[in-house]
Amino acid sequence: MSLALLANEVTACARCPRLVRCRERAAREPPRRFARDAYWARPVAGFGDPDARVVLVGLAPAANGANRTGRMFTGDRSGDFLFAALHRAGFASRATSTARDDGLALAGAYVTSVVRCAPPGNKPTPRERDRCVAFLARELALLPHARAIVALGGFAWTGVLRALATRDRPRFAHGAIAQVGTYALVGCYHPSQLNTFTGRLTASMIDEVLARAARAG
Repeated sequence: MSLALLANEVTACARCPRLVRCRERAAREPPRRFARDAYWARPVAGFGDPDARVVLVGLAPAANGANRTGRMFTGDRSGDFLFAALHRAGFASRATSTARDDGLALAGAYVTSVVRCAPPGNKPTPRERDRCVAFLARELALLPHARAIVALGGFAWTGVLRALATRDRPRFAHGAIAQVGTYALVGCYHPSQLNTFTGRLTASMIDEVLARAARAG
C-alpha cells in the first residue's frame, strides 16, 4: 500500500450516507461567491511530504473549503491562517493555498484529517468518526519518519488517540504535549474563524506549537 493508493481508496468511500448528502448538497447549492466553481464533493485525502516528520490533523473538510477544492485546508479562512503559519515555520513553500494546483508544496510536514467528508455544521457523529479513523491509522503507518502529530482541536486529539489504538488518554489542551507510542502528540486550538477572529488562537500561539512539533520531530 502507498499513500497514493490509500488516497484513491479514501476518495471512493461512501460509507456515511449523512456525510455523502452533506458534501454533495454543498456542491449543488454553493454560496454565490463559489457559484462558478466545480466542487470536488468527494472525501478528501491527506497531502504533503511522504518523508514528513510532523503531521497536522484537522477535524474534517470544510463544506466550501476542501470539499470544494479537494485539498485539506485549501480555499478557506482556516487554511489561510494555517498555511501562513506553516510558511513562517519553513514547512510550506508559500503562505496561501487556494487550489490543488496552486503550486503549494510541503516540506517536512503532512496535513490530513480525522473525518474525510464535510459534515453538517462541522460536527461529525462519533460513529462517523469511528468509521473514518482507520484511514488516519493507515496514513500514519505510511509516514515512517513522522515523529510529531499536531492535533488541531479536541476532536482531532481524540481521533488521533483512537487511530493509534492507545489506552493512554491524555487530555487535550492548547500547547499540551503527550508521548503516545513513538509520537509526540501536540495540542493546538483549531484555526477556525471562531478561534482566530476572537484571539483565542493567535499567530504567535500557533507558531510556538509548530516550533514545539519541529523540535519533537
